[in-house]
Amino acid sequence: MNTIKRWPAPAKLNLFLHITGRRADGYHQLQSVFQFLDYGDELSFTLRADGEVLRTSDLPGVPSEQDLVVRAAKLLLQYANCSQGVEIEVEKRLPMGGGLGGGSSNAATTLVALNQLCALGCSVDELATLGLQLGADVPVFVRGHVAWAEGVGEQLTLLEGEQAPPEPWYLVIEPACSVATEVVFNAPDLTRDCHPITIPHFLEGQGINVCEAVVKKRFPLVANALDFLLKYAPARMSGTGACVFAPFDDRATAQRVLELRPQGWRGFVAKGKNRSPLYEISGW
Repeated sequence: MNTIKRWPAPAKLNLFLHITGRRADGYHQLQSVFQFLDYGDELSFTLRADGEVLRTSDLPGVPSEQDLVVRAAKLLLQYANCSQGVEIEVEKRLPMGGGLGGGSSNAATTLVALNQLCALGCSVDELATLGLQLGADVPVFVRGHVAWAEGVGEQLTLLEGEQAPPEPWYLVIEPACSVATEVVFNAPDLTRDCHPITIPHFLEGQGINVCEAVVKKRFPLVANALDFLLKYAPARMSGTGACVFAPFDDRATAQRVLELRPQGWRGFVAKGKNRSPLYEISGW
C-alpha cells in the first residue's frame, strides 16, 4: 500500500441564490454564483491492490456505503476499469447541513485525487460528468473555478477577468443546527418564480438568497446569526443554510467581529478564492 498526502476539499459559498422555476421531475431551476474558501475538509488516500474501497474515518450519522467519498471512488474506479482499491480518511471540519458543500467537495476531491494517483487519465469534463451523478454541486468543485451556475446547478459559466468577483475575507458563522436541503426545497412558501438575472446584473449588486426567508422562519438560530452579522457587514446565508457569512476587506477586521460573537457560537475566518485550493496542489 502507498500512503498519499492530504488533499483539500474546500468549502463553497453561494454569493446569491435565486430559484427561477421547477421542472416536471420536481428539481428546481436556479441561478447562483459559487465561490470557494481556503478552508474546508481534508482527505488522505491510501491505495490498495485488492480493489476494496474503504472509509477509515468515523463520521456519525453517515454510513460508509452512503458516503459520497466512497460512492465517488467506486464510480470512478469502475468507470476507468481500474482494479485498484483505496482507503479514504476524511478530516471533517465543515458542518453537515451547513450549506458549504462539504459532501460534494469531498466527492469532487476524491474524483480528482484518484484520477491522478491511479493515473486514470480522465479529463475534467469526464470527472464533472461523473460528479453530476453524485450531486448537482459536485461539478463546480471538480472544475475548481468560480462560476455562474444555472439549471439545477450543473450548467456552469466560469467567471474570469472582469467578471470574476472580489476575493474578500469572509466571516462564516455556523449555527448549531443542520438544515436539510429537501426541507427548504419542499417548503410551500419558497419563492420559485424569480425573474432571471444576468452576470452583469450580479456584478452590479443584484441577487439575494431566496431560501433565507424559509430557513429563518423555521430555524431561529439562523435568523439570530444573520442579525448578528448584519450589524457589521452585508450578510447572507449560503445555499439552503444553515451557515451565514459576511465579507470584510481584511482578515483582522473579520477576526475582530468573530471574537464578538455570542458565547458558544462557532465560526471561522477564511479567504475567498476564485480558484479552488484543490488545484494549488493538484497542478491541473
